[in-house]
Amino acid sequence: MTKQDLRIKTRDGVAKAGLFRSAKTSSARAGVILYQDAFGPRPALDGIAERLAGEGYAVLVPDLFYRNAPYGPFDAKTAFTEENSKAALMALVTGTTQQMTISDGEAFLDALAGEGVRGLIGTVGYCMGGARALNAAAAYPERIRAAASFHGGNLASDAADSPHRKAASIKARVYVGMAGVDRSFPPEQSTRLEEALRNAEVDHTIENYVGMAHGWCVPDHSVYNQAGAERHWQRLITLFAETLG
Repeated sequence: MTKQDLRIKTRDGVAKAGLFRSAKTSSARAGVILYQDAFGPRPALDGIAERLAGEGYAVLVPDLFYRNAPYGPFDAKTAFTEENSKAALMALVTGTTQQMTISDGEAFLDALAGEGVRGLIGTVGYCMGGARALNAAAAYPERIRAAASFHGGNLASDAADSPHRKAASIKARVYVGMAGVDRSFPPEQSTRLEEALRNAEVDHTIENYVGMAHGWCVPDHSVYNQAGAERHWQRLITLFAETLG
């Protein structure tokens, strides 16, 4: 794999990003934007991007916390158990609103186009990135054909920027993989999201990963589960293969 470091001009500043591609192909068949979890861009997310790039995609991993850089780094296994790092993380997460990331989406898409990726686009997000992947699909329906969330939180909350409220704008195929038990995405939210997507006639799947905990897909999480992660890979690769070509 090859990684190219980018600096993307947005309305609020400059976001650093990594662009991953396979060294075996001269051009990617489509692009993917990978929306980070709460711990920010790091080697664990680079590994996910590299595996996706190996499937033939150009994968952009932007720093959603760029407005507050520098920050971290954080240890995903301990960051929420240590008071200082937990406070710093929560400040970053709550200080980076959905609307900020939606606004950044145009610059992310344009960055891919500027690097020669002008075909179909998919999004995938983990944890806080899950809602952002779905909101991007709603905000840029003509450009994003597939959107996936894994252990995403607050996908159908009472908040005004909850993704389920924008289901009618989504033209992409949607896949949601939820942890078996997840306080950030309880059963009532799953039901609400299902109803919103069905009523909006969005092609979608919501799947319950029984026995998996929030964060099971990402290798540096304390709850990482290899079997569950491989299942997530099967679903994600199939989604993108069927929608992005």
